[in-house]
Amino acid sequence: MTAPEGQVWFVTGASRGLGRAIAEAALAAGHRVVAASRTKGTLAHDRLVHIPLDVTDRQAVFDAVERAAAVFGGLDVVVNNAGVMLYGMVEEATEEQIRAHFDVNFFGAVWVAQAVLPHLKGGGRLLQVTSMGSGGGMASVGFYGAGKAALDALTDALAMEVERFGVRVTNLQMGGYATGLFTSGTTTTTPDPAYQELRKELEEMWGDDAGPAPETAAPVVLRVAALDDPPRRLVVGGASFDMVRELARLRAEQYAEWEDLSRQAPG
Repeated sequence: MTAPEGQVWFVTGASRGLGRAIAEAALAAGHRVVAASRTKGTLAHDRLVHIPLDVTDRQAVFDAVERAAAVFGGLDVVVNNAGVMLYGMVEEATEEQIRAHFDVNFFGAVWVAQAVLPHLKGGGRLLQVTSMGSGGGMASVGFYGAGKAALDALTDALAMEVERFGVRVTNLQMGGYATGLFTSGTTTTTPDPAYQELRKELEEMWGDDAGPAPETAAPVVLRVAALDDPPRRLVVGGASFDMVRELARLRAEQYAEWEDLSRQAPG
């Protein structure tokens, strides 16, 4: 661990969107940043080093993390942010698309977590970027939600495993921000005409608002990283918090409605 006034941040997916916003905020706060991404991007600073990284390559991830730790003499805060979107109905997605999606959003995040943990023991922070939608599925973005839900559950387990070593893990359940995920980060299935009406309903429901700028979320991320006792999970976004709380209420009502049937089994 380096001194608090000069922490070393390792941020994946740092060339655009949320990753870039977090890297910029960390730099502005006086920290040093290792920005890892497939493409270099345009962010430049004398306290920033870029490392090219494809998170789907496990050996490349471990090599990149060792290089990152060597650049500034250690790692203090890791933001596991790299991600992509697979847009389309479950029936439409090909095996290649599904596997490629999980290779980035789930397995890539796992490789990063495994690689950085030896460098964080003794007081480091690992921030796992999931989604406010990881608690349930939504038509047309089911694979994105599934990957984030898997990472969400794994993060809970990981937090229990490593807190005794001084590593604090937080699940950042991000709300909807204008990160470019639905443009440059999206793979789209070949539409099945049978789902045309549902697609139209979804488009009308979502509208054209891309959400607030990711820079508005970055200060919250920095505050979480600075807490002595950070939460294991945090919904990042006021509107998203309201939605998650309402969905939790509705789900609790659904469970209660069928409680009698549930209790007919002894397990």
